Amino acid sequence: MALRNIENALPISQERPKKLAKLSKQPEIGLNDENNPVAVAESTVEYVASENLKPFSDPESSVQLIVVMVKAMKNPRSALCKTSIMTCSDIFTAYGEKLLEGPHLKSMDDLLLQLLMKASQDKKFVCEEAEKALNTMVNSVARLPLLRKLQSYVRHSNPRVRAKAAVSTSNCVSKMEVNEMEEFGMILLAQMAADQLSDKLPEAREAARSMVNSLFEKFTWNEEEDEEGSKQEAWKKFCEKNVTGLNAQAMIKIVASQ
Repeated sequence: MALRNIENALPISQERPKKLAKLSKQPEIGLNDENNPVAVAESTVEYVASENLKPFSDPESSVQLIVVMVKAMKNPRSALCKTSIMTCSDIFTAYGEKLLEGPHLKSMDDLLLQLLMKASQDKKFVCEEAEKALNTMVNSVARLPLLRKLQSYVRHSNPRVRAKAAVSTSNCVSKMEVNEMEEFGMILLAQMAADQLSDKLPEAREAARSMVNSLFEKFTWNEEEDEEGSKQEAWKKFCEKNVTGLNAQAMIKIVASQ
């Protein structure tokens, strides 16, 4: 077999030259070019703790402040919404009972509705912050006028809003004294609790059961401790007289199971 001539062999491939790294051009310093964009410094806003807040020079400006907070809570940006809810907690702590006086009534209606709606959302950190604000509200605001505000929301068409309102109502009732319950209306409170016992959401039903126990405790406060039977009997008569049939039996069973 004849050998191939070496001149006909395939040429040896030469290595490709390596690419050199491009050197970035150093910015020229000291040139005054009006076409060059000016770098904007990033600004960060930190939430000021409530103990570090300074008082308003004009107390009436709190009305405008609440309006601004309601608008911020409607913003789709979750971070802004959460910050506005945190501000609401500070408003409740600072102004307390004054929030349910004349100039604040309309703005408080809007604020309360927004808090109940945000507490009903699926965004966990917004929901949790709204629940904290509602608890702060219950602890800071006068109970009787607050309960009258909440009364309309426990019948809200949105079941989640209704459930959150039921929780706040139950928490408010648990902090009331006997004279406050009597002033609001013991029968009306019992009927409110009875209506929530048949709610479709478990959260509302649990709040109603807690409210029933609070009512029973205050309703029988003047009974002797060793006369448990008389307490149960008095509660049974009260429920059967003032609450409709099935709801009355449910309220009697809740107390009997304790």
